[in-house]
Amino acid sequence: MARKKKNNNEVKQEGLNPNAHILGAGEVQPQMITDTLETNYMPYAMSVILSRAIPEIDGFKPSHRKLLYTMYLMGLLNGAKVKSANIVGRTMQLNPHGDAAIYETMVRLTRGNEALLHPFVDSKGNFGKAYSKNMAYAASRYTEAKLDKICQELFRDIDKDTVDFVPNYDNSMQEPKLFPVTFPTVLVNNNTGIAVGMASNICSFNLNEICETTIALLKNPDHDISETLKAPDFSGGGILLYDKAKLDEIYKTGRGSVRVRARYSYDKSNNCIDITQIPPSTTVEAIIDKIIELAKAGKLKEISDVRDETDKSGLKITIDLKRGVDVDKLMVKLFRSTPLEDPTSCNFNILVGGVPKVMGVGEILDEWLGFRTECIKRRTAFNLSKAKDRLHLLLGLQKILLDIDKAIKIVRETEEEAEVVPNLMIGFGIDEIQAEYVAEIKLRHLNREYILKRLEDIEELKNTIADMEDILATRSRIKNIIISELKDVMKKYGQERKTEILYDYATETEEAQEQVEDYPVRLFYTHDGYFKKITPLSLRMSNGVHKLKDNDFITQEFDSSNAVQLLFFSDKCQTYKSRVCDFEDSKTSLLGDYIPTKLGFDSGEASVYMAATTDYKGYMLFFFENGKVAKVDMASYETKTNRKKLINAYSDKSPLVAAFMITDDTDFVIKSTSGRLLIFNSGAISSKTTKNTQGVAVMNLKKGHRVAEVIYYSDGMFAKPQRYKTKTLPSAGAILSAEDSGEQMSF
Repeated sequence: MARKKKNNNEVKQEGLNPNAHILGAGEVQPQMITDTLETNYMPYAMSVILSRAIPEIDGFKPSHRKLLYTMYLMGLLNGAKVKSANIVGRTMQLNPHGDAAIYETMVRLTRGNEALLHPFVDSKGNFGKAYSKNMAYAASRYTEAKLDKICQELFRDIDKDTVDFVPNYDNSMQEPKLFPVTFPTVLVNNNTGIAVGMASNICSFNLNEICETTIALLKNPDHDISETLKAPDFSGGGILLYDKAKLDEIYKTGRGSVRVRARYSYDKSNNCIDITQIPPSTTVEAIIDKIIELAKAGKLKEISDVRDETDKSGLKITIDLKRGVDVDKLMVKLFRSTPLEDPTSCNFNILVGGVPKVMGVGEILDEWLGFRTECIKRRTAFNLSKAKDRLHLLLGLQKILLDIDKAIKIVRETEEEAEVVPNLMIGFGIDEIQAEYVAEIKLRHLNREYILKRLEDIEELKNTIADMEDILATRSRIKNIIISELKDVMKKYGQERKTEILYDYATETEEAQEQVEDYPVRLFYTHDGYFKKITPLSLRMSNGVHKLKDNDFITQEFDSSNAVQLLFFSDKCQTYKSRVCDFEDSKTSLLGDYIPTKLGFDSGEASVYMAATTDYKGYMLFFFENGKVAKVDMASYETKTNRKKLINAYSDKSPLVAAFMITDDTDFVIKSTSGRLLIFNSGAISSKTTKNTQGVAVMNLKKGHRVAEVIYYSDGMFAKPQRYKTKTLPSAGAILSAEDSGEQMSF
């Protein structure tokens, strides 16, 4: 059916522009991408940041808050445990998400999951374990839960206007924007969230240490936090390697990382190591997989088996050892090469007033103190208002009690019930609220005892009101209340540190050099990237003919030892580090190890040079097609960590012609495509520590020409070597003379 075209009058009546083109089916209207991002993407991004991923100053994300508040409304603070499915279903009144997402949130808050230092949910049943991927939690219909006792500190005085309430997503009920927490939960339990363009990763601290630090800051704003806040404390325990500089940086900026290692014990009777606590950033499966990987690669020959023996009693990874293994040395190796020692990053990104902000510990505690101070003021103001209302009623009652007979007479002589209150107001000079209160008093209360008690209440209320007004007017009173509450929390819920702090660990973390059998070998490296190490005995027994691939040839050959370190430079300006001992002894009858595969080169990457060193002394020389030479200190390639790959190993500004490793300055012969030769001594240029330096111009080249070849210079190579030498650089060099153009020249 054809669509009827609207006339201009119809268009104007609908408020449309008569000159605008009306899109038909299938038509596409161009739109600026910036407009699309602003109208479509930004609201989503802000929703994730503000309503999902980043915790607020009370230490909770909205999903946590909705779940816990639902449990509070269900009476689970003091009641018996109920089925988790019931809790999840009720939480949907506040949280418009599926049951799986809500239950997963609940699992992490439980005591059974062991993810939090101070769990908020007391659980019964299988809730999985935070330290294991494979230990999945049971379905919500099989588990039970209630609020843990510490949640009393989350909801205390929540019904006294301490925090703001907002409507839920369908306006059917109210929910709190924040919890009036009585201690800094934001730093007591770990919290992680990934938003759009930002993330948050808050590690946990010991409750006693956080409360002591908060009290100290209240008494002295210049307090040194590190004096009372020793280090993070994790629910899984472990051993934290103390680094004061890094901790101070975290306390100051809210960013950084701490290293945590596993706790182990040696079972002598079974000759095995039992791992009972691991870093919070890893899992049992990740540790076992890494150990197996290293064992298969022949790097953990001391281990015969590794298995997961975690049961109801707790985490346990068992590592069976071979005979005669030095346990301490093995553990140092495992700490260095597996997640048994792992960094835990910190990014204290918190929503304050609806704005995400990365803060240090001191700044977070200042914000929390401001929040808690406001809660106490609002609670006091609420109680003050109630007390004044109560006093107002009692003052009206006081006037009545002075002449009860008159009040009774007024009530008895009033013909209509509706006139009782107005007549009492006129008879005693009280307002309507007071009169209503008096009119509701039971006859049984018109006795001397009741009257005296009410009069005593008046005096007590006056004193209470004066005290609350003084609290609101005096900042020091509020500080004392906060201190008192923090001490009470410490007394009720404080516990010893779970994570041990290791202060003196420098000698333990030094890389233990493996006991490598050292013996002489001869190294061979081919143009296509095949490597061989052959013992002198094997060389003597061979016929001296190497097995090579078609068109391949040996480019490097020299004597060395099994303990030497190797650097393989690639055509992608990268170098891969290895050791001679990492390769099996070979023979001339074998092709050898293909280095790009052995060391995991990138796709399409080829090796161009092999350097061997024991102490990283000397230089690397790089000759480029544009006539420049770079001289780089070998020390630039030495790394403190066990890194296998270095990028930017040399400059990529011009193609590489040749590379050489030298220990002392020496002479080289450079030849260009124009046929000119230049004898160059490496001592003529200075060395650099920057690996990818562009180098120094050594040979001047004519337009369209480049450096073609570089070789070592040796005495007797030229009849008149001075012809090719120069006192100044760069130099164009000289054409090969007739005397030097014989067949003896390699050029």
